[in-house]
Amino acid sequence: MTSQSLMMNDEALSIAVKKHPSLSSTQILAVALLNEVNKGKSSRWWPYLKQFPRSYDTLADFGKFEIQSLQIDDAIWAAQKASQKAEEEWNEATALMHELKLKPQFLTLKAWLWASGSISSRTMHIPWDEAGCLCPVGDFFNYAAPGEETSDSEDQAAGKASSLPEDGMLKSETELAAAHRLIDAGYEKDVSSYCFYARRDYRKGDQVLLSYGTYTNLELLQHYGFLLMENPNEKAFIPLEPDMYSLCSWENELLYLQPDGKPSFALLSTVRFCAVPKTSRRSVVHLVYSGNRLSTENEVVAMRWLAKKCRTILDILPTTAEEDGNLLSFLGEFLDIHQSGEIKEMSSPLPTELCAFIKSKNLVSEGIFAMSRVARRSIERWKLAILWRHLYKRILWNCIVHCTEVINDIVSRDSIQ
Repeated sequence: MTSQSLMMNDEALSIAVKKHPSLSSTQILAVALLNEVNKGKSSRWWPYLKQFPRSYDTLADFGKFEIQSLQIDDAIWAAQKASQKAEEEWNEATALMHELKLKPQFLTLKAWLWASGSISSRTMHIPWDEAGCLCPVGDFFNYAAPGEETSDSEDQAAGKASSLPEDGMLKSETELAAAHRLIDAGYEKDVSSYCFYARRDYRKGDQVLLSYGTYTNLELLQHYGFLLMENPNEKAFIPLEPDMYSLCSWENELLYLQPDGKPSFALLSTVRFCAVPKTSRRSVVHLVYSGNRLSTENEVVAMRWLAKKCRTILDILPTTAEEDGNLLSFLGEFLDIHQSGEIKEMSSPLPTELCAFIKSKNLVSEGIFAMSRVARRSIERWKLAILWRHLYKRILWNCIVHCTEVINDIVSRDSIQ
């Protein structure tokens, strides 16, 4: 399903869209999707569309409380930007939706967030349309981060097509070439189909996973509405001193902490360079960019700076990683105990942040908390914000541990010598 294919079968949609040339391809697909849902059972796509979730948990869907719960400035800014962009695009497309005479429930911002969430989390890349395409069944695959979904024997497993001939052989050169590419899926012109390739052997009953690309947890939240407890591509960005950015030639997105707490090559090089006295920096530039230690003294200063920076960030945040973990455990138990219905008395005192959340969402009326589907969904979305900040803090703690170990190793070696 693409905006083009939908317009080919709907003359009214095609004529209306031509009157709004300023709309982006993604906005057009969102309107076309809502227009198709508006048709109900008369749409040929109805059996597919009714399988879609009723709402999503992307950053654009986050409310003010959830956004602030991220705690980290970069994440808050990204969520605010996503929310603002969604509302702006909705306002720009409203005139077209009115022209199509969509039912009132499909003209709302809530409906727009559903359509844009469907596009963001379910579409697949096609070269001729930036909005991508919706591919039934193909969008059922869950995500596997690159590097996770590999076989013990990649030469054997990589690239086995999802629809092999009966003899199990890839017969055409196109199939063979596609099978050896490091991709999981793509549109192939010669067969006019979206083709999926397994990168490992699967047995009956296994879940088939698909790599959408390399994403940090914040990017996964932004585009897909979920995150990974163990994400090999996760990055924690820490604010540096203003002069540090001007001293180094690295792009800002290369200055980060890895999941194990170790600084990226660019970040480590930058911190090492800044630890050198200004009068001596010109003579060590070539060593900095080679990745080598400048001296044991310089390494200790660099590690102490990194550890102190992480501690400072953790100290000023409203909650600790341990408190976040406890809150997540409490919310999990809370949702398990209170599956649905009205709650007149709580089994135990509620955490302060949960009380604030309930108040912000107006979930209590006359002293009774109603565990509706909407309330449950709101809590689940809030949990994602808490989990994201918890994992961020865990990386900073890992960095402190790593820096401490490096310093202790240097000190112990010096004492032996």
